[in-house]
Amino acid sequence: MIKKEEILKLSRELTGQWTLPILLSLDERGGRFTPLQNKLGIAPSRLTANLKKMIADGLLIHLSPQDRRHPLLPEYVLTDKGRLHREAARAVQLSEQKIGQGRLSDRAWGLSVLLTLNFNNERFEDIRKSLTGITPRQLSLRLHDFHDGGLVCKQLSEEPRPSFCYRLGQPVQQPIHRLSIDLASLL
Repeated sequence: MIKKEEILKLSRELTGQWTLPILLSLDERGGRFTPLQNKLGIAPSRLTANLKKMIADGLLIHLSPQDRRHPLLPEYVLTDKGRLHREAARAVQLSEQKIGQGRLSDRAWGLSVLLTLNFNNERFEDIRKSLTGITPRQLSLRLHDFHDGGLVCKQLSEEPRPSFCYRLGQPVQQPIHRLSIDLASLL
């Protein structure tokens, strides 16, 4: 049970338009601002905001020029938590490629909803309770988007009272199951 909660927490931490690309662009030694900006094609202000958030989340350390001891050494260095998140980002990227629906990690709660469904939470309230912090509207929108995209199947259940049950669609079952195993092995 605790492993599931940790997997869902990790998936939420990887959500965001630039989180995965930044993590995947940093090598073992770290990275510098301008090469990152050029590689990602991101606006400087957006990159700055994302790097600050990643520093606050404990994924990166920003080294001052005095700490680097040489101007060409990396400015941003991954912490242990950041290295774990980079490995998780690789697993997410592989799963997204297998699913073939674009970057699901860009969508708020996207990976978390799919992973929750993988953990056999089928009813709306069960899904909502397993995703701490998600609003009913956010969950409803994400389930609707995934249903329209063929990632989630929606079925009417009569027992114990009429309601909808949600399950992973056939094309995403294997990649999401593999992702949950990969993320669990990192924790």
